[in-house]
Amino acid sequence: MFSIGDLSRRTGVKVPTIRYYEQMGLVAAPERSEGNQRRYSRQELERLAFIRHARDLGFAVEDIRALIELSGHPEQPCGHADRIAEEQLLSVREKIAQLRRLETELERIASCCGGKTVGDCYVIRALSDHALCADEHG
Repeated sequence: MFSIGDLSRRTGVKVPTIRYYEQMGLVAAPERSEGNQRRYSRQELERLAFIRHARDLGFAVEDIRALIELSGHPEQPCGHADRIAEEQLLSVREKIAQLRRLETELERIASCCGGKTVGDCYVIRALSDHALCADEHG
């Protein structure tokens, strides 16, 4: 059995986040010791590691909930899990494209500034007037 602090250290998940996951029903409410301390089993440790890894990959809490539910039925086809992962991959690719647009615009803005004073600074003018941006990046 593990205390909440042990669980936190072993998984890298902060104690308040573990409590949040309990409230959200992602981690089962733990047993309590005679001193009313939370006591977690290896199963909860593994579940929390699963959640942490899924969060690191950017999965939303509802997707994690669905994946946890699916993991409880190992005999079922994995098509739904594949769809959840494919949707997350699409979301990540969209974010990467957005970041590339931001990078391009920031490079352009930073390289256009030849001013010697803030009054002549292209960076300040471009941030003040979105029309000076080359592309839509927001």
